[in-house]
Amino acid sequence: MMKVRELALRSGVLDHVVRYYTRIGLLKPARSPRNRYKQYSDSDVLRLHFIRQAKSLGYTLSEIARIFKEASRGKSPCPMVRQIIEHRIEENGRRLNELAALQKRMKRALVEWAKLPDGMPDGESVCYLIESAAHV
Repeated sequence: MMKVRELALRSGVLDHVVRYYTRIGLLKPARSPRNRYKQYSDSDVLRLHFIRQAKSLGYTLSEIARIFKEASRGKSPCPMVRQIIEHRIEENGRRLNELAALQKRMKRALVEWAKLPDGMPDGESVCYLIESAAHV
């Protein structure tokens, strides 16, 4: 059994991460009968490694909690895991397209702005470069 600090060191995370994951229920330590300190086991090290791996694949903490819940019921979480990542891939594709369009708008604006002098705010205008961007 180990305390927060030792679990954090063995898992390569910061102490506050262990405390946060405990607070939200991703880790469920036992309590020492002597001093009521939270005590973590080797299975918590494995659980932290799983959490880190899932996060590296883009899963949110709430999704990871759902995966743990499904597994604790004796069910395979794999179908849900596939569904989540398929949805995330589609979502990322949409976001990448939006970012590519934004990048093009920004580049066009910069080219147009290179032709314009700097202006001063006059009560009607704050920065006419941005205000003229609707035409870009």
